[in-house]
Amino acid sequence: MATVRRMMRGPARRLLPLCGVVLLAGGLAAASAGGWIPHPWPQTSAALTPADPGADMPVPKQHNFFASKTTRATGIEVPLRVGYETHVQAELSDVLAFYRTELAKRGWEEKPHGTMVAADHAQLAFVSPKGPATLKLARAKDETTVELVQRNTEAAAKANFLPIAGQARLIFGYLVPDVASLTINDRTVKIAGGANHPQTLDLPPGTYSYELRVSGHLSRTDTITLAAGEAWSLRWDDDDQKPDQIY
Repeated sequence: MATVRRMMRGPARRLLPLCGVVLLAGGLAAASAGGWIPHPWPQTSAALTPADPGADMPVPKQHNFFASKTTRATGIEVPLRVGYETHVQAELSDVLAFYRTELAKRGWEEKPHGTMVAADHAQLAFVSPKGPATLKLARAKDETTVELVQRNTEAAAKANFLPIAGQARLIFGYLVPDVASLTINDRTVKIAGGANHPQTLDLPPGTYSYELRVSGHLSRTDTITLAAGEAWSLRWDDDDQKPDQIY
């Protein structure tokens, strides 16, 4: 069962799943998040430097906000997905140059067909030593926001979360005694209750509407957008009703 922890200003907050209808990845142990807000750095055009030169995923020393999220699976020590968001008071072009330089030092190879760079935003795709990775940059007020995500292909394969090539995978299970069903892409999947027996469904990339029914009664309708190579956990609880990307 998944838990989420967030740290911003003030004490840490822990959100625990409530009893009720839950669609989530069987065997998914935790998705944890943390962050801090140090004193802001002044706007500068000077070259950015890494806060920790030895870190696998570099962060500019000149950042003024940081929040991370890690997804793990039960029985697998290595995270499936590691990502962070940070804010840097520097021009987008300077932040982009920082990441291209630092990620190349760490063996990340930029994929030309996944690159899009504009004056106020950018998105880059990489092949890292551990698996696919993405970098997203955007201008917001007087700073550049950064989202860096790295996925671990080997860990996802061990957890049976890797989709068929060219498709995306949904992982779901049901934890209460009643019978549930998931309807998506004109297909209805019965979900056994009483124990968490993880089920998977591979779908082509696209945006899908889906319905969750419990004992024949409609409990939830929503949409989900899937890209090739991704894995998503469908879940339902009072804290976080949206699907979670776990790979």
